[in-house]
Amino acid sequence: MKKIVILISGGGSNMHAILKYSEQRSWSERLDAKVACVVSNSAQAKGLLIAKEFGVPTQVVSHLDHKSAENPRLSFEKELIKIIDQFEPTLVVLAGFMRILTSHFVDHYSGRLINIHPSLLPAFTGLHTHARAIEMGCHFAGATVHRVTAELDHGPILAQAVVPVLKGDTEDTLAARVLTQEHVIYPRAIERLLTD
Repeated sequence: MKKIVILISGGGSNMHAILKYSEQRSWSERLDAKVACVVSNSAQAKGLLIAKEFGVPTQVVSHLDHKSAENPRLSFEKELIKIIDQFEPTLVVLAGFMRILTSHFVDHYSGRLINIHPSLLPAFTGLHTHARAIEMGCHFAGATVHRVTAELDHGPILAQAVVPVLKGDTEDTLAARVLTQEHVIYPRAIERLLTD
C-alpha cells in the first residue's frame, strides 16, 4: 500500500482537504493508498483532532524538546525522520508545517517530499506572500504545489491555481481566497503523484 505522512503545525486545513478528498475519491480502494499518519511539531495543533476524527494516527515531535541539543534543528529532524520512516511513506506532505527543513531532511526524502506555497512561485518565496503581492500591485495571486528541494520554495512545480487580487483586498481577504484554491489543487496533485 502507498502511504502518505502529512506534517502540520496548526489548524491543518489543507490536511483536512486531503483527508476529505481521499475518502471521496476512495484512495484506499482505487489507488491502494492512504494517509498513514499526521505528525505535528506542536501538541496544540488543532489539526491533530481533525486527523483523529478521520481515524488517522497522529504523532507529536516538538522542536522545543531539542533546544538544548548541540544542533537543535538536526536533532529535531533526526527524531522526526525516525517517526516518519516507521510508515515507509511513498509521499511526505507538508501542509502548513512551519519549520524550515535542512538539506539533511530534504535529501532523506528526495523525490517524495512536497509542499504547498501561497504564491505563484517563483514569485514571493518565503513569508508574507499576500501582503507582498498587494504591495507590488499584482493583479493575480495564487498557490503552488511543488517538490521540496534544499532551496526554499524553489522545487519543480506540480500544480498552480490563480486568483484575482481585488481592489481593496487586505492580506487576510486575499489569503482566504487563495486558501480555497489550495484546498482544491493540493489533493488533486497528490492523487496525480499516486497514479504516476
